[in-house]
Amino acid sequence: MATIIHNTNGSITVSVTIPLDGSMMEMENTILDAVNDVGCIATGEALKRFDTNGSPIIRERLKWTSKNKDSKKYQTPFGLTEIERYVYQTSKGGKVFCPLEDSARTIFAATPKFAQQLSHKYSQGNAYSVCKDLSENHNRFIAKSTVQNITDWVGSIACSQEEKWDYELPELNEPISTIVFSLDGAYILMANEGYREAMVGNLSLYDCNGERQHTLYLGEAPEYGKTSFKERYEHEISRLKTHYPDALYLGIADGAKDNWTFLEQHTELQLLDFYHVTEYLTKASYAVYPRKTKDIQRKKWLSDRCSQLKHEKKAAQTILDELNTFTDNKLSKSVKDDLESTMTYFRNNIAKDRMNYALHLDKQLPIGSGVTEAACKTLVKQRLCGSGMRWKMKGAKVVLSLRALVQTTNRWQQFWDKIIQVGVGYQAV
Repeated sequence: MATIIHNTNGSITVSVTIPLDGSMMEMENTILDAVNDVGCIATGEALKRFDTNGSPIIRERLKWTSKNKDSKKYQTPFGLTEIERYVYQTSKGGKVFCPLEDSARTIFAATPKFAQQLSHKYSQGNAYSVCKDLSENHNRFIAKSTVQNITDWVGSIACSQEEKWDYELPELNEPISTIVFSLDGAYILMANEGYREAMVGNLSLYDCNGERQHTLYLGEAPEYGKTSFKERYEHEISRLKTHYPDALYLGIADGAKDNWTFLEQHTELQLLDFYHVTEYLTKASYAVYPRKTKDIQRKKWLSDRCSQLKHEKKAAQTILDELNTFTDNKLSKSVKDDLESTMTYFRNNIAKDRMNYALHLDKQLPIGSGVTEAACKTLVKQRLCGSGMRWKMKGAKVVLSLRALVQTTNRWQQFWDKIIQVGVGYQAV
């Protein structure tokens, strides 16, 4: 049992007795429980430092007076701690205000550090996995509903402040010469609407040698028209263009028309993602070598054409002309359809000058949206596409906002710094 033996001048001394019996594992669990007891006691005393002395206060141009002290339990990284604190009302009654909670930045009866821990864990796994991790690794037992309530509140803050809070870019080792904008979608299963497309965007900063120095991530729950996603993306674009007015802005995407419409408004150059092109060429290679016995030749042809795209100017047109020579050959319907779709894909993008890979590589510019492809997996699929998962709009939006903050270097801590700075809004006592 831990007890306070000194509490003076803003510091406390806690005494704790720890019995050392049993196996090493048992003793470690005993020690962990004792440390948690100390943490609960210390956190309770820390919370009290944010309380008033019970005197009347002026808030929202109204006089608020204190009722008697009220007892409340708070969730901390170490366990529950219960303290008495002053609560206030106006002379008209109505809602109750607790200055301690406002000043300490508690979130749904959780201390800010515990809310930070829970929301980070929840961005990586569901409420059940969060509870399991806390109980098995920290001897910390908490209900799934508590995890859900706290993380929903944190996620709501993230969603509501996404376009209002400005985040500082990290200090980078090299000057930035190119910034790539890219976006893509990933399908998730919604509770009442079937599969819908969530959007992922990234803004990647490259140095003059083509090395990626930093990436900003965005995630948005499925929405018709993608209005919120585009507004948030444009907000990030505006910040970057203010910070890097002389950089080259390049848009990389697959063949989706809506993506190009967006990117053409904000970039000087657009490029078709090289790896999507290779997928089309893979299908077309079966028109060049349709027989199963020609597998080695087919793979060599594909490798040669991919290399040609990277190293020869106007290679896309050369390959298109070559593919055209196979259109009259006797092919299965599926192979012929794949050949036609590949040729159409090439034709449309050559016309828009989106396939100059050799020129881009000569200038040390990226040619693929691999960062975005990876983000579709890490931001969306790993967390929202688990077995049996079905999402409501708010839940998907909360998780994607939290994951984007966590995955973008420096943003997670800045997000919490801003919560500590400006608060979290009114909370019911």
